[in-house]
Amino acid sequence: MDSVQDVLVALARRHAFADLEALTDDPEVAAVCEFGHRLLSLDAEDFAVEARQVPPSLRRRARACTMPQTPREQPRGALESLRPAYGLLLEVIAIRWERSELSPMVAALHIASEYLPMLAFESVLGHAGDPVRWPAGLSAPGSRFGVIGDRGCDHTKSEQSAANRTLRVAVEPAEGWRAYFDRQHSQVAGALATCVSDCRAPCTAMDWVAQDLREDLSLRARVALAFAETPLVRLRHAAPVGHGFGVPSAEEVLEAWERSRVLLAKNEVGGAAGQEDGFPLPGLPSLFSAVAAAPVTVSALLEDIAAHLVGLLRSGGDRTPARSDVL
Repeated sequence: MDSVQDVLVALARRHAFADLEALTDDPEVAAVCEFGHRLLSLDAEDFAVEARQVPPSLRRRARACTMPQTPREQPRGALESLRPAYGLLLEVIAIRWERSELSPMVAALHIASEYLPMLAFESVLGHAGDPVRWPAGLSAPGSRFGVIGDRGCDHTKSEQSAANRTLRVAVEPAEGWRAYFDRQHSQVAGALATCVSDCRAPCTAMDWVAQDLREDLSLRARVALAFAETPLVRLRHAAPVGHGFGVPSAEEVLEAWERSRVLLAKNEVGGAAGQEDGFPLPGLPSLFSAVAAAPVTVSALLEDIAAHLVGLLRSGGDRTPARSDVL
C-alpha cells in the first residue's frame, strides 16, 4: 500500500496542485500549491508578487507571463513579450489533455486565439501591444484607429471603443488600467489584425509598419484571425465555459483540430499547423511560432513547480503531514 507521502508525491507529479494543497498542513507546500494552481487555472494577476515562499526563479518566470497591474509597473511581463505566456498556455493545454480536462483545455485555446494577433504584431512593435508604447502612427493624420462612430472603419463598435481606450489608458489610474485589460485588450488585438490584413478601406493607421514588413505581417495576422474561427476554437461554444452544457470528448477535439489544420493550410504560415511536432494537438506550437515569426516553445514552468513540490515532500519527512480529517 502506498504511503501518504507517495500519494502526495503522485499528486504533485500530476500537477494536482489544488488537491495537494487540501491534503497538506505544511505552509510552504500549501503556498507553492496555490501558486501552481493559479498558473494552471490561468488566474495570474498579482500572484507572482504574493507568493513569497516560492523560489524567486519560479516567480520570475511566472511574472513574465502576467500583465502588469499598473501603467508604470516594471518589468512589463507579457506586455514585453507574449512568447512566455504562449509557452505557458501550451503547457496548460498539454496538462489538461493528459488529465482529460477538456473544458479548461478548450478555454485555454480560446484565450490563445484572442491574443494571437498581438503575438503576430510583436515582431514589428518591439513589444507585445503595450499601451504605454503604442507607435504614434496609430493616431497619425488620416487614421481611423480609435475613432468611435467612423462608418468608413471596418472595426465593430466594440473594437472602435477598445481602440479608442487603448490610446489613452496609459494615463488612467491603476483601476482603469486593470479594467481595460479585463475587458478590452483582446479586442484591440483583433482590431490591429483587421487593420493590417482585412480592411476594405485602409487608412493611415498602419503606415508606421515598414513596407517591406507589411506583407508578411498581414499574412501572419490573417492566419491569427482565421485560427479564432477554426472548428477547434469554436468547440468553446459547446462547453460549459461557452454557451452550452456539453463537454467535447477527446475524439471530438482531435477531429476538430484535424479539420482546423486543413482550413489553415492555405498558406505557408497556416500550413505550419500540419507539422508533427509531438504536441498532443500536433502542430499547434509550430503554428504559434509561425504566427509569431519566432520560436514559441512549450513551457516547463508547471513541470518545474511540480518538481519543486516533490523535493519539498521528499525532504520534509514528517514536516509535511496529510490532514487527518481527509486521509
